[in-house]
Amino acid sequence: MAQGETARNTQPLVSVVVVNYRGADDTIACLRALAELGYPRLEIVCVDNASPGDDADRIQAAVPAARVVDSDRNLGFAGGCNLGARHATGTVLAFLNNDARPHARWVDAAVDALRADPTVAAVASKVLDLDGERADFVDGGLTWFGMGYKRHADTPLAELPEAEHDVAKDVLFATGSAMFVRASVFAELGGFDDDFFMFYEDVDLGWRLNLRGWRVRYVPTSIAYHRHHGTMSAVDSPDSGRGTFLLERNALCALYKNLSDETLASVLPAALALTVRRATARGELDPTQLDLASGVGPPETSPVPVSRGALAGMLAVDAFVERLPSLQRSRAEEQAKRVRTDADLLPLLRKALEPAYPLPRYLAAHDILTEVFGIEKTFGTRRTICVVTGDTLTKRMAGPAIRAWNIAAVLAAEHDVRLVSVNPVVDPPPAPFTVTAASRRDLAHHIAWADIVVLQGHVLELAPSLKREYAHKIVVCDVYDPMHLELLEQGKDAADDRREADLAGVTRVLDAQLERGDFFLCASERQRHFWLGHLTALGRLSPQLYDADPTTRSLLAVVPFGLSPEPPRRTGPGLRSTLGLSAGDRVVLWAGGVYSWFDPLTLVRAFGTLKESRPDARLVFLGMKHPNPEVGEMDIAARTRRLADDLELTGKHVFFNEQWVPYDERQNWLLDADCGVTTHYEHVETMFAFRTRVLDYLWAGLPIVTTDGDAFADLVRDERLGVVVPAEDPQALAEALERCLYDTEFAQACRERMVSVAERFTWPHVLRPLVEFCRDPRPAADRLPGADHLAPAPRPGRVELVRRDLDLVRSYLADGGPTELARRAVGRVRKIARQGLRRG
Repeated sequence: MAQGETARNTQPLVSVVVVNYRGADDTIACLRALAELGYPRLEIVCVDNASPGDDADRIQAAVPAARVVDSDRNLGFAGGCNLGARHATGTVLAFLNNDARPHARWVDAAVDALRADPTVAAVASKVLDLDGERADFVDGGLTWFGMGYKRHADTPLAELPEAEHDVAKDVLFATGSAMFVRASVFAELGGFDDDFFMFYEDVDLGWRLNLRGWRVRYVPTSIAYHRHHGTMSAVDSPDSGRGTFLLERNALCALYKNLSDETLASVLPAALALTVRRATARGELDPTQLDLASGVGPPETSPVPVSRGALAGMLAVDAFVERLPSLQRSRAEEQAKRVRTDADLLPLLRKALEPAYPLPRYLAAHDILTEVFGIEKTFGTRRTICVVTGDTLTKRMAGPAIRAWNIAAVLAAEHDVRLVSVNPVVDPPPAPFTVTAASRRDLAHHIAWADIVVLQGHVLELAPSLKREYAHKIVVCDVYDPMHLELLEQGKDAADDRREADLAGVTRVLDAQLERGDFFLCASERQRHFWLGHLTALGRLSPQLYDADPTTRSLLAVVPFGLSPEPPRRTGPGLRSTLGLSAGDRVVLWAGGVYSWFDPLTLVRAFGTLKESRPDARLVFLGMKHPNPEVGEMDIAARTRRLADDLELTGKHVFFNEQWVPYDERQNWLLDADCGVTTHYEHVETMFAFRTRVLDYLWAGLPIVTTDGDAFADLVRDERLGVVVPAEDPQALAEALERCLYDTEFAQACRERMVSVAERFTWPHVLRPLVEFCRDPRPAADRLPGADHLAPAPRPGRVELVRRDLDLVRSYLADGGPTELARRAVGRVRKIARQGLRRG
């Protein structure tokens, strides 16, 4: 294939739709300009909107390359564009007014923008007047009462800062006079709203695109030239009131469809009242003429003259009421599928409180209504976030609950947050956010309430609505705990078949999360590499996702376990008074539970050695019984107790605190210790684990002794925060503990270095990626509704198919002879049969 042909086939087919109504001369000039563009794959579709006369024939004769579609009635601009889109075959649709002319690179620049970022659904062209001197569209704005407008329209470019017209930016909508949209997305949203007929159909489409997570991008290098209102002036006059009627009606329709319930409750009454005041002010009607309080005289019954401009506003409200049943259906669909809040879109509205009309009585009403109905506050509604955990939420919290709690606490500073546990044991300490338990049935209610759902563990399996009716909702999956790797150790005592089934089940749970999520949190760079491989194996690292963000950090971010930004302060008795240890004892603290993937046995043996030379050394296990009643005691805990008993260390040098220390009291135990320890075996779970207990040691300034092999061992070694020892080496472990407990100079140096390291692990710091995502949440690029390929490979022709099959036959014969050829042929037949069954 020639190089030019290859380039041609890798470019998307662009279908340009031009609507004609009684404007054949303009339309012919527009289509000819399109035909002269150098873009290699261009389809021109012209819809004639039942123009009287011979417009359609003239257009087809003048531009044979165009496909002319005859409409049997005038569908308006919205319906005409939709009709053209149904006849188009391109993966990109372009809409161009018939009184507009494209720049030579109008198409190329837009296609480049669409291909560069798969999250961009539509491109808003830079539209200038026919002389290229004044702005027609360089930015879009929307008033709180639903009227979209072109910012800086009719302003000379020379008077505009370059940032206002010559810099690419996200916008709420593109002007229908010159815009591009992915055909698959246009179809997903049902195209323009036919009922708008004309005016604001482009505003409504852009608004809906943004609500569903797509972006509309203003691309200043995609230029078109437009004679403003050229089309309208050919069929109507400014004084008829018909244009005003459509503008007023459609503004109310767009408002009703697209605002959230909370915002609409305040805005719609004010918008209706303002529409009436706009009409009376436009018609200069005397508002006191029927008011008896203004004076009582002989009754007047003669008709009151009302201008068409005033009448248009009144009739627009009437028409809006008439359309409410159908609008209600449209609204239900938009609200069910939206993933963005009104507050998210507020920056795209630009100046939402702009009154738009310079009429004194109207301006007075605008000020009254915005204040009385609290419009400014209404658009600032906080986002709703539901954080769901499967762990118990009590004063005695373990790792998953602690993490979920702090995620909720940090996000609650900017959003309305609910922390929900699907575990029935919920008796939390006071919190600045809602904390509650939820059954599987109740969970659906919380999910329906939320704009964003943050979940852990097995929660997704308890929320099937996130895979069905709420499949569009934004989901953040916290996969800081590689449960399947953990289970490899935890399940060692189970029967072989049960163990294998459990592992397969947990892996399916994680697969479901990785396939559903829009954003993922892991605990370390090691984990990030691990999960990136898993995402790739599941097909989530698609070209679409990669093109949107080659770093993939917008999909998978490192969010370690964190610690409090406030230093620990004693609030009550600690381990010494609780366990009867003296002030002179040197204490090593194991600050968590005893689980199968840890190695407390080597630690106990090390203490058997250490106590010979250091009789005042003590080892304390912080909590043997997990606060979640669903987590039973593991065999390793019993073995640890037995070993301590056998070595005659229990109650003398090794102490077991049976009950879990309340979360808000743990600092008292930490402050009584001199050193923190964590030991584990050398296996794959260790490689990707994140030992959260080490963070408490950092928080309390305890020199750390840890087994090599995990992410924290690297931190302790690199930052010199303690001693890293080999796995299962009791002698090396005893020596490391002795150094941290008795080498005061070494221990003090470790504490000093911990101060700056601890700051990096505070919850507000580690949660920054999640905080930033929640400020501007969007579906992952491959989960945007209607996403499809822009430039699929062309289907091979018959000759090419035959040639390819002959090449395959030769290859099979060469590889394995007739037997191989027969095997392949049977496989092909079976594949075709399966495809037929699926289609059936």
